[in-house]
Amino acid sequence: MAKRQEFRRRDSQLPLSTKSRMSWHPQYRSSKFRHVFGKAASKENCYDCVPITRSVHDNHFCAVNPHFIAVVTECAGGGAFLVIPIHQTGKLDPHYPKVCGHKGNVLDIKWNPFDDFVIASCSEDATIKIWDIPKQFLARNITISKKELLGHSRRVGLLEWHPTAANILFSTGYDYKLMIWNLDTKESVISNPVKTIDFHQDVILSMSFNTDGSLLATTCKDRKIRVFDPRAGKVLQEANYKSHRANKVLFLGNMKKLLSTGTSRWNNRQIAVWNEDDLSVPLVEEDLDGSSGVLFPFYDSDTNVLYVVGKGDGNIRYYEISADKPHLNYLTEYRSYLPQKGIGVMPKRGLDVSSCEIFRFYKLITTKSLIEPVSMIVPRRSESYQEDIYPLTAGVQPALTAQEWLNGMNKGPLLVSLRPGSELINSQQQFPERTLSNSMPLESNRYIERIERKTTIEDFKKSNRFLDDRGPRKGIDQIQEDRKSWLSNGYDPFECPPPKTENELLQMFYRQQEEIRRLRELVNQREVQVKQLELEIKNIHMNSGTY
Repeated sequence: MAKRQEFRRRDSQLPLSTKSRMSWHPQYRSSKFRHVFGKAASKENCYDCVPITRSVHDNHFCAVNPHFIAVVTECAGGGAFLVIPIHQTGKLDPHYPKVCGHKGNVLDIKWNPFDDFVIASCSEDATIKIWDIPKQFLARNITISKKELLGHSRRVGLLEWHPTAANILFSTGYDYKLMIWNLDTKESVISNPVKTIDFHQDVILSMSFNTDGSLLATTCKDRKIRVFDPRAGKVLQEANYKSHRANKVLFLGNMKKLLSTGTSRWNNRQIAVWNEDDLSVPLVEEDLDGSSGVLFPFYDSDTNVLYVVGKGDGNIRYYEISADKPHLNYLTEYRSYLPQKGIGVMPKRGLDVSSCEIFRFYKLITTKSLIEPVSMIVPRRSESYQEDIYPLTAGVQPALTAQEWLNGMNKGPLLVSLRPGSELINSQQQFPERTLSNSMPLESNRYIERIERKTTIEDFKKSNRFLDDRGPRKGIDQIQEDRKSWLSNGYDPFECPPPKTENELLQMFYRQQEEIRRLRELVNQREVQVKQLELEIKNIHMNSGTY
């Protein structure tokens, strides 16, 4: 008792600032993604008996879009990859057709973000090939490519499509060069890139674009991060921080921040967040573990969730990125005993929004010759479309042509809604060239006139329905017709007496709930139509240069 009184006396004599530092106040962050969980697909929904490559190159070896999954495979006498329809799960035929035309091992593959039937591949034979994939089932091996790019003197290790401009491809090789290719030509063999960037002093390990593709960030084997303008070839920022040896880098959407994965001075795996305009010191550094596998970062700019996947690991960590400190907020971790050799990611437009899926991985499990889909799901009770976790996202239409981007134009991606049934007309290619005097395309005018005409008819019906008592008296048949228009789920509010029993009250309650649900769906449909019209008008102004 005496010791307790002495402690209270000393505590009362401490200054207020000291006591506030000593007191512990747990910090709780409210987040709609706090309980996101990973759900692996069942055995019948996996891709079995797939001969996955055993290359030691630090790449994904897998590319996915809503139609196909492409994976680099083992092949004698050259390099090849498989293109499997996304719904063709189960065991793969050992004689399944391949895409094989390279003379060396394939090191990277990337789908065209604006054409789900075009894929690019690069190889140890120092070539890049562009392939057309048929829409029907592959009947035989594809050996003839659509285009061949010849420019690198050594093997080509990385490919990246421009995020907003059509037919612009970036490549890096072991000749320490980064090349920009314009595929918007009729030539089948392109020998000269539109630009070659050669200020890197070693092999480039990763590339990442900002949202509109005006800046490019790279990591090099010299462990430096560089941010530069790819068209001018001018370095804007360079990191010389010795305590973090960067391996992969990623732009964090529109936050003006970068994220890098690498190793610390003591060879611990590490992630770091940087200010895009100042790469002298990272904003946040976090050590993960002492494993040796490369960390692949994936960022969802729609939800601000970062996923970190380790090569050779079975787990997937995910964080929520915030603009304020501490910037990096750990959420949780998906765990599995099956290690991944590589990984692919489904674009947002290919997700299952009915199950609240916000991300989907495709794990390459070499030990079992298996490709396992893993879905990241937000647990929600409601089965309706969740607008808050599915904001407008980048669509399949390019915002710029290749020449417009090369001439210096910058535009963000054209956005679409993931709501089922909502298809936004936001491509300049879908509008006819003929325009009216107000510079609005004819098809868009017809669409808006159709909506206005529909709205006018609905308003006219409503005005007739709600005529006041001063109008002329109607006949009995007309009054009955008007009463029918008020019926909602079989309930007439004018003639039905108030409920007398608890059962009747519950029935009325359920009818009201159903009516509210129906009205909400109607309001959501109207909101989608409004967003469609707003995006149409915005894209029209952007195309005409008046926005």
